[in-house]
Amino acid sequence: MKTSQLFGVHFTIKKEKAKDGVTNVYAAVTVNKERVRFALKHQVKVDNWDSGRGGLRIKVPEAKETNAYLEQVKFTITTYYQQLQIAGKEVTPQLLKAMFLGEDTEQTYSLSKLMDYHYETASAALTWSTLKHYAVTRRYLEKFLKEKRNTTDIRINDVDYKFIIDFETYLRNHKPKDHQRPMNNNGVMKHLIRLRKMTTLALKLTWISRDPFKNYKFRYKKVETALLNQKELDSIKVKDFAVDRLNIVRDLFVFSCYTGLFYVDLMNLKENNITTGEDGAQWIKLFRQKSDEPTNIPILPVAQQILERYRHGDRAEITGTLFPNLSNQKVNSYLKEIGFMNGIKKVLTFGVHYDNPF
Repeated sequence: MKTSQLFGVHFTIKKEKAKDGVTNVYAAVTVNKERVRFALKHQVKVDNWDSGRGGLRIKVPEAKETNAYLEQVKFTITTYYQQLQIAGKEVTPQLLKAMFLGEDTEQTYSLSKLMDYHYETASAALTWSTLKHYAVTRRYLEKFLKEKRNTTDIRINDVDYKFIIDFETYLRNHKPKDHQRPMNNNGVMKHLIRLRKMTTLALKLTWISRDPFKNYKFRYKKVETALLNQKELDSIKVKDFAVDRLNIVRDLFVFSCYTGLFYVDLMNLKENNITTGEDGAQWIKLFRQKSDEPTNIPILPVAQQILERYRHGDRAEITGTLFPNLSNQKVNSYLKEIGFMNGIKKVLTFGVHYDNPF
């Protein structure tokens, strides 16, 4: 059960909104230091209002009826407050307002509703690849709720510190049923950061009144980065793997090394990005997705060979890109396997950890 809170209900009017001396009564609901006001479907004369009592002046003829109505409103809101307290739920003035007005509180304040709203509002501002990362985090949240909470959705107010810790533990212990390796520490932190961005949105929307991440500390492990030397790069180039997926990622990685393209630009590369320069050689011309800056890159012989191997493949033609599309999560997992099988202890990633060969 939740600890006791500062709770109160009182009534007021807004003289500036009066028409012909008549205005609505407003209920002001306070929980701790947070307050919400909303208009009731009851009007009174401004001159008859007793601001000290929060009701009509006793000697006014309609005082008995109006004040009895206000007492009933107060009793109803207080009953909702007590019910939520007994159920051990977090109480907010917004939630009490929604319950009194008969709004669909479970839908309004659900985690799935928040994630839907985040997707709708963020689609225009975030890149396609970033939205995919949020979609992956959502899938993990849904798996967690189903496996650990035996439910498909919860109220936003139930996303508390314990929920965060339980979700973190679930991610760390999650064992993929396919070939992927368990998630590392920094991968877990990225999912929690995305969840925090969504709960921050909920705070701004006043769907929740407290930040569930207030006492949570993100713990990143510093990853030592180092450039690949030519010998290490050559060992990856000539390595032939028994599993086709590793050969594909090897080619994508080597192509990235010889062009300087990051993962997202590599996945978006299309036929119209390949042009013939004045020197008769093939060039890549595109706007980098993260910086939106124009880039011209010469296609060196090694990269040209890889490009010809994939540009007319069935998998690439389905997406309209030059290379088959793979998720960033899978590619990073496969790169770890490639590094391990080549005896390379350095972290392999697209675009940053090698001596650029041109």
